[in-house]
Amino acid sequence: MKERKKFFLSTSIVFASYIVHIYRFKKDHPPHLVGVVEEVGVKGRKAFTNYDELWEILTSSKRIMQKQKRKEVE
Repeated sequence: MKERKKFFLSTSIVFASYIVHIYRFKKDHPPHLVGVVEEVGVKGRKAFTNYDELWEILTSSKRIMQKQKRKEVE
């Protein structure tokens, strides 16, 4: 009988909470928006001037990076 090996991929999901302040946007061109993002529990704010910058801020969380690095070390 052939022996089967089981492979498990470990994934971790980390959630972060944000406060997003949108100060200005154009009704006829929504991607042009201006605002500030605050990550709950982290000091400081990050400004954005369009959807792409907002997305970059939300996906490059310091907290997520720190937790992933800690798990790699362990």
